Amino acid sequence: MLNFKENIHVLAAIVLLNSVLLSTSLTAQIGHRFPSEKKIIIDPVTGTQLTFLTSTPAGDSKIYQTHRQWTADGKWLIFRSGRVPGETLAVNEKTGVMVQVSEGGYMGMLTLAQKSMKLYFMRMVLRQPGQTRAGPVQIVEVNLEKLFNDSEAGTLKKENEYQKVCGTIPAEIGAGGDMALDADEEWVYYRVGRAEAAKHLPEGTKPEPNFGPRNMGAGPSGIGSLNIKTGEIKFVVAVPFQVGHIQTNPWVPGEIVFCWETGGKAPQRTWTVMSDGSGLRPLYPESEYEWVTHEAVITKDEVAIAIMGHRKIGTPVVPADPANPGQEVGWGPSGTREKPTGLGIVNLRTREMTIAGQTPSGSGLWHVNGSGDGRWAVGDDFTRNIYLIDRHTHEMILLSAGHKTTASDHPHPTFSPDGTRIEIQSAMLSENNKSMNICIIPVPEEWLKRKD
Repeated sequence: MLNFKENIHVLAAIVLLNSVLLSTSLTAQIGHRFPSEKKIIIDPVTGTQLTFLTSTPAGDSKIYQTHRQWTADGKWLIFRSGRVPGETLAVNEKTGVMVQVSEGGYMGMLTLAQKSMKLYFMRMVLRQPGQTRAGPVQIVEVNLEKLFNDSEAGTLKKENEYQKVCGTIPAEIGAGGDMALDADEEWVYYRVGRAEAAKHLPEGTKPEPNFGPRNMGAGPSGIGSLNIKTGEIKFVVAVPFQVGHIQTNPWVPGEIVFCWETGGKAPQRTWTVMSDGSGLRPLYPESEYEWVTHEAVITKDEVAIAIMGHRKIGTPVVPADPANPGQEVGWGPSGTREKPTGLGIVNLRTREMTIAGQTPSGSGLWHVNGSGDGRWAVGDDFTRNIYLIDRHTHEMILLSAGHKTTASDHPHPTFSPDGTRIEIQSAMLSENNKSMNICIIPVPEEWLKRKD
């Protein structure tokens, strides 16, 4: 039995815990507003005007370059941040004001609609006492228009006024990781776990083993879908390898692009399939000497890929270096400049591939993207430099530099829907050289005026 002094200490601890929980609940409310941190910086190397929409070391990170970054009205960007751990924020590109846009946590990819002011994400249902495996996964929709209006007016309501569960994926499906919204905005696609995928693998198909020194890539895996209006669940496709990034074609309903994830070079990185499971095929059939990565749908008919040129010919043994990854001998003879490398554009209809550009030295272009009108392409490299390419003339310029190789992640450049701006994540302003901020880089005005 506790004595009086022990009781006092226990009560004090309970009061402290309750106050922390209360404080967290008050600051973690959906719709909570944060003041603008917007700063305009002139790139010291290129002279380009950089707009930092966040500028304090709060652990910001953008959505991956396979997915939409801007809300449907073009005014807000969605991003992850440590300002409210486990929650999602939006920043107004014009004012810099930030708003919390989730409550209750999320997992995996943040997915924005292009026709409506909606945000979608996964949420793991809380485990029960004694539960040893992952639970069901909810698909959650956020009504951003209503949320932004109430947040600005100071009339916020409970989270269920803005968030709703569209459907729940049973635990046995093993859903998780990437999620993508179909162009019809009625279905979302998600990665399916090994056990469920094995049930759908074509008879006689042998699962692939791990590939490469990171011991990743083994299958089977697959893709499932959920109707966000009815909650209906369908199985799309099973494959004998580990499915990585899943994305959709925003212009073509039912068209899916995904990858074989190994953490580096894959035997066959890029794949495409239709939502009914038909048309499964390699997107860009690659050879053992090609290191293909970071595919992104950029136009109605095109996917950008990076064909890496980051390794020395002969693939000598090189000590591990975070600033120069992917040098292990276990990746095979791929990724050297003995063969063509660069930012490739693959046509989904003709299956033709052209190389839009490449840096003359160094790692070569790494994370790639393009404007929806087919005019511009963009890529970063290992030094975190940002390069812009005019696809009509093949001119390439260094657009921005100085984003620090010590950053906690890579820039992941992504075009705005209108093709006039590029979003990156950058550690340029970081005092610890790691923490990142959300940054907007304009396409040069003289380039936007080009007619040829």
